[in-house]
Amino acid sequence: MSRQVFFVAGTDTGVGKTWASCHLLYAAQQRGLRTLGLKPLAAGAENTSVGWRNDDALLLQHASSVQLPYNIVNPFCLQEAVAPHIAATHAGVSLSASQITQAVHEVITTSAADYVLVEGAGGWRVPLNDSETLADVAQQLRLPVILVVGMKLGCLNHALLTAGAIVQDGLQLAGWIANDLGEPMPCLAENIATLEHWLPAPRILVE
Repeated sequence: MSRQVFFVAGTDTGVGKTWASCHLLYAAQQRGLRTLGLKPLAAGAENTSVGWRNDDALLLQHASSVQLPYNIVNPFCLQEAVAPHIAATHAGVSLSASQITQAVHEVITTSAADYVLVEGAGGWRVPLNDSETLADVAQQLRLPVILVVGMKLGCLNHALLTAGAIVQDGLQLAGWIANDLGEPMPCLAENIATLEHWLPAPRILVE
């Protein structure tokens, strides 16, 4: 069985990438696949008895059937819940796409997982430094992308711009998820239908 690996991107921060990723991992487990969720870069962590931990990374670790140490799941954990390049500057560390890519590639190629999700941070082009964004990591890994759309006012524009950027960067948009954020949204069904018409990939249903 060939290994399936996807990069999970979002139209923005807080749109439910981790929620969607966990559901995809559970669904893959029900199909008999060994699953692994990775959060290579996270900004926003709490100091625990075992070190700094990011909530999203912990959720992905818990949802994975292949259990790896936290520092493998989330090798770049920044304390402040701000844009990663700002959090890195405040912490006195540097981020680069090659560092993150190497860490992810080593895990993908050596783990026993059949189904791997690599969750991004924030939106598609969140900066890593003065010249690179997290999109560079997805490009270097050459992964197909699953896009999570937070269903709220403005999501149509955000989704179409992000999908266009993914394709422009030479990557495949493998599918997208409409995540109901639990906030009242007028014409929710019509907005989803609009995305089904415009996005060049199938909608993935998660429950």
